[in-house]
Amino acid sequence: MPEKVAAQLTSEVVRDTDGDPLSIERGVRQRLADKISDTMVGLWLLVPEHLRLGTWDLLCGWTQQPAVRFEPRLALQLVHEAALCLRGIRERRYVALRGFEILNGLPFLATDTAVHGVLDSHTVAEAQKLQVALGKIRRVSGDFAGKLLLIDPHRPCSFSRRHLRRHRKDKASKPKKTAQMFFCLDAETEQPVCCTLGTSARTVTQATPELLELAAQILQPLPPGSLVAADAEHFAAELIDQVHFHTPFDIITPISAQRSVQDRLRAIPCEQFTSHWAGYATAVLPYQPHNSQGGPYHELVQRQGEQPDQWHFNSFLSTTDQDPVDALTRDYPKRWHLEEFFNFNQALGWRHAGTLNLNIRYGQMSMAMLAQAAIHRLRNRLGEPYRHWDAQHLASAVFRGLEGDIRVIQDRIVVTYYNAPNASLLRSQYEGLPDKLRAENVDPRIPWLYGLQLDFRFK
Repeated sequence: MPEKVAAQLTSEVVRDTDGDPLSIERGVRQRLADKISDTMVGLWLLVPEHLRLGTWDLLCGWTQQPAVRFEPRLALQLVHEAALCLRGIRERRYVALRGFEILNGLPFLATDTAVHGVLDSHTVAEAQKLQVALGKIRRVSGDFAGKLLLIDPHRPCSFSRRHLRRHRKDKASKPKKTAQMFFCLDAETEQPVCCTLGTSARTVTQATPELLELAAQILQPLPPGSLVAADAEHFAAELIDQVHFHTPFDIITPISAQRSVQDRLRAIPCEQFTSHWAGYATAVLPYQPHNSQGGPYHELVQRQGEQPDQWHFNSFLSTTDQDPVDALTRDYPKRWHLEEFFNFNQALGWRHAGTLNLNIRYGQMSMAMLAQAAIHRLRNRLGEPYRHWDAQHLASAVFRGLEGDIRVIQDRIVVTYYNAPNASLLRSQYEGLPDKLRAENVDPRIPWLYGLQLDFRFK
């Protein structure tokens, strides 16, 4: 008996359909022969980036299934759902019968149940291996510098009925159920290196070593003096010792600005400060955190203000005694890139908590990482104004906003766009695509579409 897969035919009709390799190939080839016309053809612009990035090999490796099977194709559906900024087909079922499923190498749109089964069959460790493999490819491609890393937790609200630990953003807000995600970002390129997650009870002290271990695997060989910039939530003796003794990174984190700390800083003799310009001086002092098994480390003290009655102090713990001016005025302020990244890309799959089954969430987040990598390359290829469009805007204006049709001519899938904006720019990048890919030593044949090549036309 042929293997069956639950397919979403319409918003209300679900039907088991044949999922064996021969039935899938016949269905895809028939759909392509019938031609497709819709406003979702903009998503096909991601296919060249998938070929350059090696997305298909990564998905086959993650699913541990051969290319003819449906499991890697369901994983590719998740990648493209993330690119469309959809939380799942349960939110937007209109993607069926519009060419979206053919893009994934399927003649049908898989249901929630089918996708859940694929995600649930994989472990957290397998998702982490996928992130490491993706990260190594991006590292070789120059997407990461590795000199300065930014780490931070991201806590979207959760509406789960489970009993969860509650967090509050500040003292004025009410505690809420949250899901916890932990991101590591390259400060120079502003690209995500890796991410992890945990239950709402997991602390940054528990999560950060695992996050940095993944980052170290991806960024090997590390440039000398790699520094991790953390926020005040990471100021814990246990974590500082862990990073210092068991990772190849140095770390810098603010010391809590309590009244006792401020009084101690004001008591530092003026001669220990070095003035760099009017109203700005620094001092480097030994610092031993309470209950620390290592150290002493270094306290970088920053004094702002020209007159004593104007002085304002900040202090940072660092495991390296590098130039405090560079650390405090050049490196640490780049932590703002984390907030920019969340605002720019969280619609790909990090805005909502979804399920709290960690292996499933790891799989979903890793698919979103693949989508983000492909979209980043697309933005850079297209330049302005696309480079500064956030994920939601790009999905709306390009992936769901370009009208066109899809047909097969000999051994090529030809995607034709009608009245596309900036057509001359798109034409220069995508017309004659197979030859452009060969010039980059990239095989232009699409493995999940049975070796067909892709080309574009603009009218």
